[in-house]
Parts: sequence; C-alpha cells; structure tokens
Amino acid sequence: MKGKYTVLVQNNRLRYEFVISRNITIIRGDSATGKTTLLELLAAYNADGDSSGVLVKSEVPCVVIGGRRWQENLQYIHHSIVFIDECNRFVKSEDFAVQVKESDNYFVIVTRDDLPNLPYSVKEIYGIRTSNKYRGLKQVYNEFYHLYGKTVSTKFDKEDIVLAEDSNSGFEFFSSIYGNQVQCMSAQGKSTIFGFLQTHRQQKILVIADGATFGCEMEKIMQLIRLGRKITLYFTDLLIQKTKDTYLAYTKRSLNPVYLQDTVKSKIIDAMFPLSF
Repeated sequence: MKGKYTVLVQNNRLRYEFVISRNITIIRGDSATGKTTLLELLAAYNADGDSSGVLVKSEVPCVVIGGRRWQENLQYIHHSIVFIDECNRFVKSEDFAVQVKESDNYFVIVTRDDLPNLPYSVKEIYGIRTSNKYRGLKQVYNEFYHLYGKTVSTKFDKEDIVLAEDSNSGFEFFSSIYGNQVQCMSAQGKSTIFGFLQTHRQQKILVIADGATFGCEMEKIMQLIRLGRKITLYFTDLLIQKTKDTYLAYTKRSLNPVYLQDTVKSKIIDAMFPLSF
C-alpha cells in the first residue's frame, strides 16, 4: 500500500475522522481519551457490519486484530489498515516487526510504550482529542493531532556538541561544516542517543537524526527537553524531502559531493535551522 487514506468511524454518539499516511501509525495518550473506544467501534463493525450501528468509511478495509492467533489472522489480511490495541503485547516482539516489514498493510497501533523494533516516524505519533469542528451537534467529534507536531523557529547557537545518528552522510556533512569549532560525533545508531544525552547533561547538544525511524526514541528525549535540557533536534528526512529529484539530493548512505561546496553548505544551514522542536 502507498498513499494517504481518510478514515471515518462513527455511531450515534461519537465520530472519528483522521488520515493514515504511512505504514506505521502510533496512537498515544492517557486513559479515557478515546483510543480504545475507536478500536471497539471498529471491532463491532468488523463483527456485525451495518447492524452494529457503526458507520465506517475508508477506501481500504479497516480491521482490528489481537490475541494469540494474531499471526494466523494477519496472513489473510492484505491491502488494509490494521488496528491493534495496547493490551496485545506481541506488538513489542521481533516476530511482529518482521510481519510488519513484509506486509502490504498499514498498521495503527495504540500504545503508551516505545516500540524499538519498529521503524516509525516522529510525524506519525498522534494523540486523540475532542474537536470543536461540529460544536452544537449531539455527536462528539474526535480527531488525531501530532503529539510532537508543531515546530518553533530557532537558530544555531554555539552548540557544544553535534551528535549525528549515523556515521555516514550526516556525520560527514556536519563535520565538514564545523571542523574544529564544534565537537562532532557519531552515535552509531539511534538507540545510543538517549544514553549519550544523559551522560552529557551540562552541554548544549544538536542531535541530527532520521525522523522517519526515530519515533521510538522521541518520548524519552522529549522528557529531557521538558526538563530544560539544552537539546535541539533536526531530522534529515526533511532535507531528503526538500532535495528529492534535484542535484542536491540527500541520501543517508553516502554524502552527495556537492554538499562539501561552501556555497551549498550555507544554503543547507539556512534551510534547516528554522525547523526544530
């Protein structure tokens, strides 16, 4: 499956409307925010169709799975949006990660836990809230919102350390920019970044990471930022999107030689730093 899918789920009391745009979507939030209720409505529709009193509108089927037979059930589901509740602990397993990688479905997972085996995007982590879109109607309208969504304008401001998730393009590019002025280091993978930030508590750190796979690390690092730690995040997937199909095309595996030209470096810096959490 590719592309975006708008999903409408409603009964006579509740209405959910949202867009699923990637293969893994995470829904988080405290109890009583409507996460489980959404899946209960979908499960009722799966079981009884229109007689359930639930209306589901989507270009592709929306299916709820769970329990011990999840693997058996999943093998018969194709080109669908698969919803899974947080009570199903298999979502943290390597077996499930393999199934997701090989699947032609999209997955929406309700969980308050990080899922380190799954490469999900920072941009695809949502909460659910009540909207005022249909104020005055009897139905309660619920919508998804980006949990880490809005960015604020910032500028590079004498970071002590630049920490690149990878040891390839990101590390090479930022090392060429800052030279000996700022210490540039490679984390050798996203799973070590949080520990590094914990160790270097007093320093101002710019973290360069792949936002498309960084979702499982995001909440831990946001906790540090909420505590006042001097951490700036920049995600290279933004750079990848902006330069796609141009001579400036950025890839993670190897650095485009044009990025080492002084004029290009300046343009990249101007483009990247207005966007940071």
